[in-house]
Amino acid sequence: KAKGVEFAEVTLHVGAGTFQPVRVDNIAEHKMHSEWFDVPADTVAKIAAAKQRGSKVWSVGTTSLRAIESAARSGSLKAGQGDTDIFITPGFQFQVIDRLITNFHLPKSTLLMLVSAFSGCDKIRAVYRHAVAQEYRFFSYGDAMILGRETAA
Repeated sequence: KAKGVEFAEVTLHVGAGTFQPVRVDNIAEHKMHSEWFDVPADTVAKIAAAKQRGSKVWSVGTTSLRAIESAARSGSLKAGQGDTDIFITPGFQFQVIDRLITNFHLPKSTLLMLVSAFSGCDKIRAVYRHAVAQEYRFFSYGDAMILGRETAA
């Protein structure tokens, strides 16, 4: 905050389904459990102001990203609360988040698919090869990374 960074809050009640491995060969057949989220009007206003200034919108964690992108499914970010079963996989069109701070996720997890959608599969493979070679710690109490959103060429 001392450096001029603004913070805004969202809520997503994370269910066990977020952390369970995908058990189907075709990810289109995977069904996400529904989770409750809340994106307050104040948060939407702060994000809109940041976008208007040309600032990047960062998400601290995949949970925050899922809540915000769920609230933007109509094409524009709207305040509100409800249930979401959003399953973010490669090809997903992100509406809001530009940068993501997250930990290293486990193989076959929906969260690994989310970061692959966000930064691109090739980039994530390279990042994970480096993490394994350097013996980074994975999962919720491990090391973290900053990812940029892959942009269309």
